[in-house]
Amino acid sequence: MYSTSDFRKGLKIEIDGKPFQMVEFLHVKPGKGGAFVRTKLKNMINGRVIDQTFRSGEKVGRPDIEEKEMQYLYKDGDTYCMMDNETYEQIFLTEEQIEDCRSFLLENTVVKMLTHNGEPIAIELPNFVTLTVTQSEPGLKGDTATGATKPATLETGHTLGVPLFVNEGDKIKVDTRTGEYVERAN
Repeated sequence: MYSTSDFRKGLKIEIDGKPFQMVEFLHVKPGKGGAFVRTKLKNMINGRVIDQTFRSGEKVGRPDIEEKEMQYLYKDGDTYCMMDNETYEQIFLTEEQIEDCRSFLLENTVVKMLTHNGEPIAIELPNFVTLTVTQSEPGLKGDTATGATKPATLETGHTLGVPLFVNEGDKIKVDTRTGEYVERAN
């Protein structure tokens, strides 16, 4: 069981037998009445976001979620094929289950598959991935005083802002949690 003092962004909880992930939370102490926590929770099965309020000190359940290391093999239409690294069993996930991970998912990437009561519900990427820049405008020499950025398209099709010195063909490290440029990779 989790208490409201354990709440943090990304925490997985269970309400009415369904797994939810905490998107936002705010502890509120009104001048009158007891403290409470206002949250935004994302249903990990269907992706819907709900607002939920908990009284301070209220307990919520811990979901029966297992993590298993899987390897992304390929995309077949609207499904993504994942392979268990231990048993070599292949599991197919829909685009809704992959969600925002599509922007950083390359073939042969090792991910964590989340299952709830034995059913696959989502994947989690590593915190950082290295991707190649496929399209980017050349930066202007001497235009670096402001820490300016320019748009760059990655090999997965995702577009993000990168520093002016990054060119096409460069490998860059990207934070998958925020979708932002971290550094140039070797």
